[in-house]
Amino acid sequence: MLLFVCHANICRSPMAERLARQALAGYDGITAASAGTHASPDEVMHPLAARVLRECGADPDGFRSRPLAVELVATADIVLAATRQERASCAALAPPAIGRVFTIRQFGRLAAAVAVARTKTTMPELLEEVRAMRGSLQPVRPDEDDLADPVSGTVADFRACAAEIQRSLAPALALISPT
Repeated sequence: MLLFVCHANICRSPMAERLARQALAGYDGITAASAGTHASPDEVMHPLAARVLRECGADPDGFRSRPLAVELVATADIVLAATRQERASCAALAPPAIGRVFTIRQFGRLAAAVAVARTKTTMPELLEEVRAMRGSLQPVRPDEDDLADPVSGTVADFRACAAEIQRSLAPALALISPT
């Protein structure tokens, strides 16, 4: 399972979850879920997030927020957080999972670097290669790892957020073999 994490689980992580589900439609055994470090349970998705997902051809229907829990982080294959702060919260919540916790943008950069030398792979193999790549790339400015929160913004801000999520997920999804 790919677990996406943001603050309230009503904008960024639900968009990432639903965009990943859409992209992984032909892949058996790979699921996507989301949670929020400060989420209230059972909240609906932000209306602009739902609108942008529909524009992207993804299904926002039936979404309900949920708080981040130890079990979610501990059982996820890969945890992709919206920001460095949320990544740190995930790692603190389940320290043994630290090698599987990244920001969405960080994971995208690392997967793109892996893609230079790889063809199709499995998700566990991808994780191993991304983890190995983590220490060999030049660091970026800290804000380059964070995905801007569009919660108080315009529909254009939500579109930009969705586009960044898609850009960040594309290298990894291109490497994973459908099963």
